[in-house]
Amino acid sequence: MALGDSVPAGNGCDCTPYPQLTGDDLSSPPDRTVTVANDAVGGFTTDDVLTQLRNDTSVIDRVRSADVVEVEVGANDVGYSSSCGASVACYQPTVPVVERNLGAIVARVRELASGHPVLVVLLDYWSVWLGGQYATAQGEAYVAAAAEVTDQVNSVIRSTASATSSEYVDLRTAFKGPDHAYDETHYLAPDGDHPNAAGHEQIAAATVAQIDEALRT
Repeated sequence: MALGDSVPAGNGCDCTPYPQLTGDDLSSPPDRTVTVANDAVGGFTTDDVLTQLRNDTSVIDRVRSADVVEVEVGANDVGYSSSCGASVACYQPTVPVVERNLGAIVARVRELASGHPVLVVLLDYWSVWLGGQYATAQGEAYVAAAAEVTDQVNSVIRSTASATSSEYVDLRTAFKGPDHAYDETHYLAPDGDHPNAAGHEQIAAATVAQIDEALRT
């Protein structure tokens, strides 16, 4: 199942979002049957996902029976605002909140699925704001701030994965290459914020590779 924001929810793209693509890919070989529940909601923050895991009985029931839980959330916590603009320092106080909530989200998932092992997969972002040429069009200060805020959020996601023995999917590398030098515009929907069909396929491929590696160990 998937939890998180508009990226796993598939907003901005008239296409199949990556959680379903991940399930489809994991259904091969044919003796493996995978069903997918996508409980991601556009606009959700880490607070919202934590509330969902504590109060939404239908989501709670699905987590209890899930073998794999994909979580991608945090970008909306540090969403670009006109009041902060390109001031990275203005967004920094929220980053520890993201870290605390992500840890609580993983702990809650494990608590709900305590009757059986659950693989938790944390995905990060290529950019927490606009990406590719859409970011470039906003100017150099925007591009630099977006990169730094993304670094901070992704670092929290990566460290939380390590601290909680969860799997980590590096989408910045998946979208921008190992040196983060590629232009990811071709993976983005026209709004410049969400992935298009090719982007969701790229996310699914990176996620399946990480899950497959985890299942082999």
